[in-house]
Amino acid sequence: MVGFFDYKLIIQYNMGAYDRFCQSCGMPMEKDPGFGGTNNDGTKTHKYCSLCFENGSFKDSFTVSDEMVDLVKGKLKEMGYSSLKRWFFTSHIHGLERWKA
Repeated sequence: MVGFFDYKLIIQYNMGAYDRFCQSCGMPMEKDPGFGGTNNDGTKTHKYCSLCFENGSFKDSFTVSDEMVDLVKGKLKEMGYSSLKRWFFTSHIHGLERWKA
């Protein structure tokens, strides 16, 4: 039986490697309407989604991952997701590349 604090292993098992997800908001990259953000030179980056990253910089001014978690939870609530699903889809955001620094 998996303990409560092993939730990161469960998420990684169910969702796969983190590199398939935006390293800022956690959205699956295959769901990104812009197919990736853009670098300064206009080339695509597959590290960040088009909703988070444009022209080589982040669209938001967030400094901590909790701000992103709140934003994503709010968007998921607007879309009708339950509180359990909102927690599940945002629980890995703290471990994404943007927020590790």
